Amino acid sequence: MMSVTSVPERTGMLWWRATLDMLPLSISVIPWGILCGALALQAGLSPLQAQLMSLLVYAGAAQLSATTLFGAGTPLLPIMGSTMVITSQHLLYGFTFRRDVLPLSLRWRASLAFFLTDEMFAVALKDRERSGHFEPAYALIAGFVFYLFWNLATLLGIAAGQYIDGLDSMGLDFAIAATFIAMTIPAMKNLPMVAATLVSGGTALLTKPLLAEIHIIVSALAGMVVGYVLHRMRR
Repeated sequence: MMSVTSVPERTGMLWWRATLDMLPLSISVIPWGILCGALALQAGLSPLQAQLMSLLVYAGAAQLSATTLFGAGTPLLPIMGSTMVITSQHLLYGFTFRRDVLPLSLRWRASLAFFLTDEMFAVALKDRERSGHFEPAYALIAGFVFYLFWNLATLLGIAAGQYIDGLDSMGLDFAIAATFIAMTIPAMKNLPMVAATLVSGGTALLTKPLLAEIHIIVSALAGMVVGYVLHRMRR
């Protein structure tokens, strides 16, 4: 006789699978969150404002950039422009899952959009490749787990930043590079992806001294063009 898995059992299994899949990236981002919380205090934000940055903005690189600019007395418009540029890759993430989320309700799409980060995208995309279909509940749970870790890490940074001086000089920012390396290497499965990664990295190194403000955009576009061309040639 076939056994039918109940909805609560299936939901519980989904929670465990999404949590375990997201756990390595969630742990690796803890130093980054601590750094964000500590730097927010140094820039002049109150503990509540620093925590709200992670609760509402929820974008690590953009938070670091905005905090640094705010501390330097930069006007609001350049801060908003910098945030838009840094988080522009989320448009590509959205296009990747566009066909999967179109049938969903607005509530589901809005929730997935809020929790859509580099880490959630990497985990959800890997799960779609593994299972052959996009599971919105899995993606939402994975995104929520990462959100929880990020905010707890920020809270820890806020608490530590009030009593420990020099947190920004302890090398915690290496967690940023380590997290993206951990997401990028498993995705390098074919020539277009390897070439796109190498071209993006090389272009970033070459253009940073000359185009400091837009070298990330230039290098990302260069990598995408190379990857697209090689992908079309293979097809």
